[in-house]
Amino acid sequence: MFNKLQYISQGETAEKQLHNIHQALDAGCNWIQMRFKNQTFENRIILAEAVKKLCEEYQATFIVNDDVLLAQKIAADGVHLGLTDMSIPGARAILGEKKIIGATANTFEDILLQTKNSCDYIGLGPFQFTETKEKLSPILGTEGYASILSKMKIENISIPVYAIGGITLENIESLIKTGVHGIAVSGMITKSLQKEKLVQQLNDKLYAEVII
Repeated sequence: MFNKLQYISQGETAEKQLHNIHQALDAGCNWIQMRFKNQTFENRIILAEAVKKLCEEYQATFIVNDDVLLAQKIAADGVHLGLTDMSIPGARAILGEKKIIGATANTFEDILLQTKNSCDYIGLGPFQFTETKEKLSPILGTEGYASILSKMKIENISIPVYAIGGITLENIESLIKTGVHGIAVSGMITKSLQKEKLVQQLNDKLYAEVII
């Protein structure tokens, strides 16, 4: 069972990234996705090796965003691929069958494609406007998630779906009721002054029994 809370890292420098990731782990996050854009491979690998050690110490899952070769080189737990990144079959050929491969989706058609290619989970979004992404896909909102998850159920597509994009603590109950498995957040945790309390609140909501 995949954790229901994913933290997607932030920080313009390796030092800031590592600081933010360490704080998220300290606060109780057990799934880290390292997202370190517009950097040299050397800078990314230095950070990734440090993050891997931290995640091993905290027994957390460690996923690399976009970079399949980096994930392979440091033996990360897996990779998360966007719609324009390397194909899932290509990544699987490099990483092997046991590694986690997550995939981005914005529409039901995206989910059909990604699940056909045998991804392990879907990051579906954005839920609402977020400053984290430079190029934002059409916003889904709660109704968008409900519609897509309903179509998945009709088509017997059973795969963990994570909501992503501008999620707040107040949104979680309504999102979980749509059928999503969990959430992937970034700024909410990075900017929090009470990270441990926030992570506990998030997990309380994510793991609560859903009454529809």
